[in-house]
Amino acid sequence: MRFLSFLHDNARWLTGGFLLTLFSSYGQTFYIALSSGGIREELGLSHGDFGWIYMLATLLSAAMIPFTGRLADTMRIERYAIFVIVGLALSMLLLAHAHHVAVLFVALAALRMFGQGLMGHTAMTAMGRWFTLTRGKAVSTAALGHQLGESVMPISFVALAAAYGWRDGWSLNAGFLLLCVLPAVHVLMRVPREPHPSEKEKLIEGRQWTRGELIRDPLFWPLIFVLLAPPVIGTVIFFHQVYLAELRGWALGQFAGSTPVLSVAAIAMTFVSGQLIDKYHSAVLLPAMLVFTAIANLALALVPGAWAIVIFMAFMGGAFGIYATVFGAIWPELYGTRHLAAIKSMVTSIMVFSTAVGPGLSGWLIDLGVAYPVMIAAMASYALLAAIAAIFIARVAGLRLA
Repeated sequence: MRFLSFLHDNARWLTGGFLLTLFSSYGQTFYIALSSGGIREELGLSHGDFGWIYMLATLLSAAMIPFTGRLADTMRIERYAIFVIVGLALSMLLLAHAHHVAVLFVALAALRMFGQGLMGHTAMTAMGRWFTLTRGKAVSTAALGHQLGESVMPISFVALAAAYGWRDGWSLNAGFLLLCVLPAVHVLMRVPREPHPSEKEKLIEGRQWTRGELIRDPLFWPLIFVLLAPPVIGTVIFFHQVYLAELRGWALGQFAGSTPVLSVAAIAMTFVSGQLIDKYHSAVLLPAMLVFTAIANLALALVPGAWAIVIFMAFMGGAFGIYATVFGAIWPELYGTRHLAAIKSMVTSIMVFSTAVGPGLSGWLIDLGVAYPVMIAAMASYALLAAIAAIFIARVAGLRLA
């Protein structure tokens, strides 16, 4: 009942954050990839050509996010959200009318920056700044948009593309974003949340770190090493899922058809982690997140049977659920809210950069003849090493928050 009361009392702000994360799907790899066949065919690109263009565009977007993301510290959040949504819609229209490689590159870079980067960044900056004692529940509720987007958004685009073609599908989505999502987010978030009296003292507690101080903090880079494991490893696995299925003799449908297990596990752990963060703090969940990641990868590396897919989806989904909540909550917890947008934009940039490099590096190793199961086992080892580091990080974070 307490959680239902929380949802009722904060429905407008939570819904605004949820919409931002849901429609960040337009800039995610799983959504853009649905148009890759049409893009390659119409622009005369090979798989390798499109892969390089996509990677370079993503790297450019990562380089831009620290500059565009920090604007959320100086703008009202609903105005910044309008800027991001309009930018995303224009990027989508540019992709819909891309008939040259240069235009395609700009469109993809903008899509990745506004969609993958800034939509979620806006949501989590707002949740981190407006909530303190219930920040875990706020972040986990807003983060559900990511999980729902992965489940339903691809289906909607496949239907649109089948009826109107991929170009018109992007144009129609851009129109929906401008005409429906933008005014909804503006109405929901134009009134900043007024903290509960019990939260006001917490809002001004602690040191308010700048981005420069953050980079020099001895805790920061080990924390990045730990936090990057689920998104980087997950991106590599899903990027090469066809190759993995071929190696194991699995039908591709067995892998893709198991994604509901991933979604259910991610949603469940998103809710659970939000409750635990409010009771304890974000860093205590890091070891569990990384153990889940390691188990998921060990199943794929060591088990040749198709049932390994279900184990992978269940544990990787759990890791994703914890990651989605921790990534939104840990930065205001440890570094304050005054410079939150500048800090989160830099961290988001590092995450985007890493997930862009992962598929390219792993593909290069495959071309060199490195066995893919061996690489997956190595990624599991990385997760286990990070889990050990996370135990010490959690202790340091607990002392800092005490």
